[in-house]
Amino acid sequence: MKVPIRAWIRWLLLHGLTRSYLLWSARRGDPLAQIAFGQDRLLGASPFIEEIRQRGRLPKMSGVYVTADYELCRHILRDNRFGVVTPNHPIIPKPVRWALTKTDQKLPNLTEPPSMLVTDPPEHTRYRRLVGRAFSPKAIANLEQRAVEVTDDLLDRLESKPRPDLIEDFAAQVPIAIIAEILGFPADMHSTMLKWGFNSAPLVDRALTWTTYRHATEELAEVKQYFDQRIDQLTAEPGDGLLTVLVTSGELTRREQMANAALLLDAGFLTTVNLLGNGIALLTSHPDQLKLLMAQPELWPSAIEEILRYDCPVRMTGRIANYDVDIAGQHIKRGYLVLLSFAGANYDPGVFPDPERFDVTRDNAADHLAFGGGVHGCLGYRLARMEGVIALRTLFERYPDLRLDGPPIPRRLVNLHAYRSMPAKLTAD
Repeated sequence: MKVPIRAWIRWLLLHGLTRSYLLWSARRGDPLAQIAFGQDRLLGASPFIEEIRQRGRLPKMSGVYVTADYELCRHILRDNRFGVVTPNHPIIPKPVRWALTKTDQKLPNLTEPPSMLVTDPPEHTRYRRLVGRAFSPKAIANLEQRAVEVTDDLLDRLESKPRPDLIEDFAAQVPIAIIAEILGFPADMHSTMLKWGFNSAPLVDRALTWTTYRHATEELAEVKQYFDQRIDQLTAEPGDGLLTVLVTSGELTRREQMANAALLLDAGFLTTVNLLGNGIALLTSHPDQLKLLMAQPELWPSAIEEILRYDCPVRMTGRIANYDVDIAGQHIKRGYLVLLSFAGANYDPGVFPDPERFDVTRDNAADHLAFGGGVHGCLGYRLARMEGVIALRTLFERYPDLRLDGPPIPRRLVNLHAYRSMPAKLTAD
């Protein structure tokens, strides 16, 4: 198959060169580079992250600074001297920015501007203000009954399957149904939306292979085609849902509408799928904790926080210094990248005693950094918590003898810890 040269150049600049450098560093034993190549599950107790912690609060490795220190991660997330990392950042050399501009296919990629995920104020503030009302406490409370109905319906369907897949048949279906309603997507789009999200998810990693990058961007081309048509429809005849708000606000360009709608779609279900899947895996492997929850259901909100702390869906993020910064005994020059390990911060023994213990009664579990922080803190954190409590509690109450039928199959991602498949048996033999 003919290689699209512009796409290949873009991959080379965004991933290929970094991949070559990290591969060299990994072979030399650099723990950060070893993480980047998936040589570790990226749980906070991993030997790679613990080696980073042992090197200090903010060591430099593989050409960047990295921290697994809870307080430092939390501080940098809120420090306006640091910004998000984007391909068009002024610190990027002009020839590279020029090449990236020339190879831009204007795809709705959540990891590139104008997605609010990688846009700093004032643009980020403008985007977030438009969509924030849909995720307010009142809006989420109004969705609780719908989440109960969706969960009950899915569990009814599971009964007809002798060996259901708890990812495909349950964990993925709960959040996609809810975010589709928020956005105003029809129910017959759920399977297509899931395909888009799962196939483009590798883009949240760095140092992708050319094949992985190409497949993910080809998926985004399909997303773009659909959004072009849908935006035209809503412009002519506005409907219900958050996508209509973006389209009819008069404040966004078409590309801004498309990028942020795609971000809301992906972020609205991907991390919650992972929360539910990780939670099922943890609770079935810690029967004492599950027994405690069954006896004291009021502990479910605390359990969701401990699941997020113990095995957070998003493992790491990056911030770039927009100024020279002195912090944690380091002088970070403008333009240097700092990687924040949420997985490591959530296992910081100075904040979470005995961090390797999974404990649904942990007093400060909700202090985890799974939702990030600062202006880029997760917009949908209330929604994820609500869906987590309802879905997991109802699943285990309906099927108290549920057990996994073999080890769950992980997705081959670095920054998103997720399971691809989780076969189960709902009742005892």
